[in-house]
Amino acid sequence: MCLDKMRRFLLLYATQKGQAKAIAEVIVEKAVKYGFFADLHCISESDKYNLKTETAPLVIVVSTTGTGDPPDTARKFVKEIQDKTLPVDFFAHLRYGLLGLGDSEYTYFCNGGKIIDRRLQELGAQHFYDTGHADDCVGLELIVEPWIDGLWAALTKHFMSRRGKEDMSGTLTMASNASLRTGLVEPELLHVESQIQLLRLGDSGRKDSEVLEQNTANSSQSNTLIEDFESSLTCSVPPLSQASLNIPALPPEYLQVHLQEFLGQVESQTSVTSVDSVFQVPISKAVQLTTNDAVKTTLLLELDISKTDISYQPGDAFNVICPNSDTEVQNLLQRLQLTDKKEHCVFLKIRGDTKKKGAVLPQHIPERSSLQFIFTWCLEIQAIPKKAFLRALVDYTSGYAEKRRLQELCSKQGAADYNRFVRDSCVCLVDLLHAFPSCQPPLHLLLEHLPKLQPRPYSCASSSLFHPGKLHFVFNLVEFLSNATTAILRKGVCTGWLARLVAPILQPNTQAPCADGGQALGPEISIYLRTANSFHLPDDPSVPIIMVGPGTGIAPFIGFLQHREKLQEQYPDDNFGAMWLFFGCRHKDKDYLFREELEHFLKSGILTHLKVSFSRDAPVGEEPSAKYVQDNIQLHSKQMARILLLENGYIYVCGDAKNMAKDVNDTLVEIISKEAGVEKLEAMKMLATLKEEKRYLQDIWS
Repeated sequence: MCLDKMRRFLLLYATQKGQAKAIAEVIVEKAVKYGFFADLHCISESDKYNLKTETAPLVIVVSTTGTGDPPDTARKFVKEIQDKTLPVDFFAHLRYGLLGLGDSEYTYFCNGGKIIDRRLQELGAQHFYDTGHADDCVGLELIVEPWIDGLWAALTKHFMSRRGKEDMSGTLTMASNASLRTGLVEPELLHVESQIQLLRLGDSGRKDSEVLEQNTANSSQSNTLIEDFESSLTCSVPPLSQASLNIPALPPEYLQVHLQEFLGQVESQTSVTSVDSVFQVPISKAVQLTTNDAVKTTLLLELDISKTDISYQPGDAFNVICPNSDTEVQNLLQRLQLTDKKEHCVFLKIRGDTKKKGAVLPQHIPERSSLQFIFTWCLEIQAIPKKAFLRALVDYTSGYAEKRRLQELCSKQGAADYNRFVRDSCVCLVDLLHAFPSCQPPLHLLLEHLPKLQPRPYSCASSSLFHPGKLHFVFNLVEFLSNATTAILRKGVCTGWLARLVAPILQPNTQAPCADGGQALGPEISIYLRTANSFHLPDDPSVPIIMVGPGTGIAPFIGFLQHREKLQEQYPDDNFGAMWLFFGCRHKDKDYLFREELEHFLKSGILTHLKVSFSRDAPVGEEPSAKYVQDNIQLHSKQMARILLLENGYIYVCGDAKNMAKDVNDTLVEIISKEAGVEKLEAMKMLATLKEEKRYLQDIWS
């Protein structure tokens, strides 16, 4: 259809790791089928659109990063619309729909989208379509897919109300026809269409009717055989195994790959990021902070930054550029039958016949890189495959049962199975390819669908005043089960790599981790500082602060305490406020991190109150039991309320977002409600005010 006959809408995305962009691109592809034209731009490309004069409907897809912030690409946009001098009718001409992406394990769920949504309404903009909040904790697609499906009717209604009903009958007819083609309605027709596709892959020497009869018989026999079995990644049971399926539209392929013998160029880890200030720094020390029989292994690494211009404050964070496991890369190459070409150089270009609108080369794949380098440093091969990827794999799977199962897993009817056997089981591409042997995807498909290998963030666990030229960080060695056809114990991409890297220089936990050593420097890693962080000590050192950090959440607070000690040495006559620390671990004798250091800070008066809870140790004496940090906070409710409500104090929470951070937040609401004598809703508002004033700060992760 000619563009001048299509209904245009402006589509903006604000992304941090590429998720919002990918969803926006899906909207672009589907828009054409419904008679619409999506004018797509990153929200940061303000030179390509103008909301002040925009008359078309606006659709925005926004992710959330950090502790509820809009993504980096949206910072300038948010700053501009938050200008207090803007009149309340500044965007009165705008009609918009917004899809927010987030994770409910974090306190500020979908807050990136909520910030933009709220401000647009304050400036007079109105919804033409209800806002959607997609939750990565349970699966973005549960909200994203129906939200996109409903967008077309909302756009149609908008254009009818704005421009009358002329020509809309044609648009509606086209939308109906497109629905049949894309499988968004009439599931029975889609089932027939999928059976026809399967027939085309059958024995070319037999009639379609014979193949259909045999497949139907095989299917009935299979269903009879598996009635006594439970479903798994590779097979299903009724009713799903007998259901007509509503599967997504096939994502258009857009990359053409050419492999050439390696040309001998130098490949650099730093080429995988667009950040300018990437530093290669040596690891000068590695210490195991836990005993060998602890539930989790915790390591402290010291980086020598003396020959760089890195400048950091306690509480800052930085990113580590890390590779995939060499073993997993080799397994993937072997399964793809590309081992003999792993050193070949990869050349990419956009396919001339692609139907993907605005197709561009992946920016995270450097030019003229070897195949092994790309799988090692550029692609997240441990990523859980999205439904669009599963849909693409269907067309490269020859086995009838395997093909049907992949269709089920990406279908709406198979959503529960997808969550159970793919998402919740941490299944990755290698698992899928081994579970479905007849699946033979081409290389270009993997480069199109595997996401960028993201750097991993870590909190600074030291003060540059205390350790000049050094930077410490702490992490648990991540291990998890990937349950495909068999359970496989995998290590975290970055923590597993770091543990292997420092194994030759690792010191046992009996060593004092804060003492600077003079040993030879170890292996180098590439890092860069993260921007826009407010998790810092107050400008006024006289105000009291509360620190809550169980496990490795204690990391930034070690930096706080080191910094405060040096400041008190430099300014002995200044007034320094009280410092409370709530720490928690499983066992006092196994994983009490920085125990000697904390006792030193307490003895010297830097740390005025140290409250530690041990969740797996039996209570000692007759004192009230405090199993978790929130229990200890509750035991000191009066002091907490006084610090936060009367003394202008600060509270910092660092660690697990899923349980600890929520529990601490709920405990604070209870304390404020009780001690201030207000209803729970009012206590929640008072806590929200602390957050707005940047006196309640969180550095949390899932």
